[in-house]
Amino acid sequence: MSDGVRRLQRGLSLLLALFLLGMFGLFGVRIYFELRGHGRVHTQSAVFTESAKELKNPNRGFYHIHGFRIVDEETDFQKEIFERFRQDTDTSLALIEINLQQYAKGEISSRGLANIRALFEALSATDKQLIIRFLYNWDGETTQSEPDDLSIILGHMEQLGPILKEYEKEVFLYQGLFTGRWGEMNGTSFSQPGAFRALAEGLAQAAPLSAYLAVRTPAQWRNITGIADPARVQPGDGTLASRLGLFNDGMLGNQGDYGTYGASSRVEQGAFSPWNREEELAFQDQLCRIVPLGGEVINDNPYNDFENALEDFSRMHVTYLNRDYDAQVLDKWAEYVACEEGCFQGMDGLSYMERHLGYRLVLREASFAYDWKRDSLKTYVTIQNVGFAPLYREVQVQLTFLSTSNDRVYSYEIEQDLRQLCGGTQAKDSQVLSREVSLWGEQTGSFQVYLDITDRLSGQRILLGNEKEPEKYGYFIGEVELGAAETFWEEEKLEGQTDV
Repeated sequence: MSDGVRRLQRGLSLLLALFLLGMFGLFGVRIYFELRGHGRVHTQSAVFTESAKELKNPNRGFYHIHGFRIVDEETDFQKEIFERFRQDTDTSLALIEINLQQYAKGEISSRGLANIRALFEALSATDKQLIIRFLYNWDGETTQSEPDDLSIILGHMEQLGPILKEYEKEVFLYQGLFTGRWGEMNGTSFSQPGAFRALAEGLAQAAPLSAYLAVRTPAQWRNITGIADPARVQPGDGTLASRLGLFNDGMLGNQGDYGTYGASSRVEQGAFSPWNREEELAFQDQLCRIVPLGGEVINDNPYNDFENALEDFSRMHVTYLNRDYDAQVLDKWAEYVACEEGCFQGMDGLSYMERHLGYRLVLREASFAYDWKRDSLKTYVTIQNVGFAPLYREVQVQLTFLSTSNDRVYSYEIEQDLRQLCGGTQAKDSQVLSREVSLWGEQTGSFQVYLDITDRLSGQRILLGNEKEPEKYGYFIGEVELGAAETFWEEEKLEGQTDV
């Protein structure tokens, strides 16, 4: 029964009850409660405990790299994917590098396109969300492997468009603009701002609107978008700026992250040149509340000591990270012991980083408020994001009431956007979700109440950082008991009553 119908019935029945009350006094009130279906309402909220367990959630975490060269010969990608991924059980993301060097002189052949579609089809059968990087070389020699003309790359993007849109649910983001050594946008003859802008616009048009893109440096982002202040970007408005994130494969490598940042200030260099580290971190703190950032850490040095890395990851809002590189840095984190209070105390630093990459939602509190005049129950749930970064994809939040005595199940969507929980430098912030539900016409009985959050595009459940595991309808948050209408007068007087 819809809320609209319930409200209409409640209103009509209330008018009838008032009429009967005037006409028949106590007898009329008894009829009103019989129409309402129940008497007193009792509620009990669950108690939530934060957990340090690993959560395999979509679009965040560590990844491994898998590279594929596309040629005209038929390839059994199903077999190849099976062999590669059967050992990749510790991640929910994968970075897929697709080498198009075979087609650097012209169009991708029909056989090549068929192989790319077959690769995406095989990948769709895995349990991974994908980061896709198209490139033309793995050896760092771009002059010998990249197309000579920008139009060839733009043509490849246009050819790939139908395939990218077909596999929308599987891909989180497209990394790079097909150019540069190892696809990292450096050492390419197409590095001018105009060329990067044309490539970014071409890829944005080819990819589905739900997919994010990523470029290598903040300065490239500013030159492509023409925006120096991230506060101007409106999240989710479909513009290139609202879809364009960053990938940093020199992360924490030295003061400039190996060419990611400059040495001078914005005032000295100008808005569209690389700024110094501190200014670029502040820039990313704002930008990456809207679009994702990830990459790999390199070069064991003080900048990637655990405490320093933790501070910078919080400011950068890091969502994904290479699990294999740099091993020296990752091993250094593994030897560190977290000393913060709470459930993470004593955890090794590498595991701590894994649990905080991207978002990590925790249920903090649930409560219920009953309005006897409206005969409605309002549910409140407080959620916190203790991860480094926001949820970038839209999620569905569903509240479910499950009868403990029969098959009655009522589900309601909570239409509030959890993406505003930024995590990182805002990790202490919380958001209160609420939903009012009419109880009119419900008979005596008890209901268990659940909250469930799912990624709207993939349909995958978002696991929460709490001790209790989710059940069929999500996470248990409390219980509601509806008393019998005929015992109402024995329990309470109507007048002045606030908990009926």
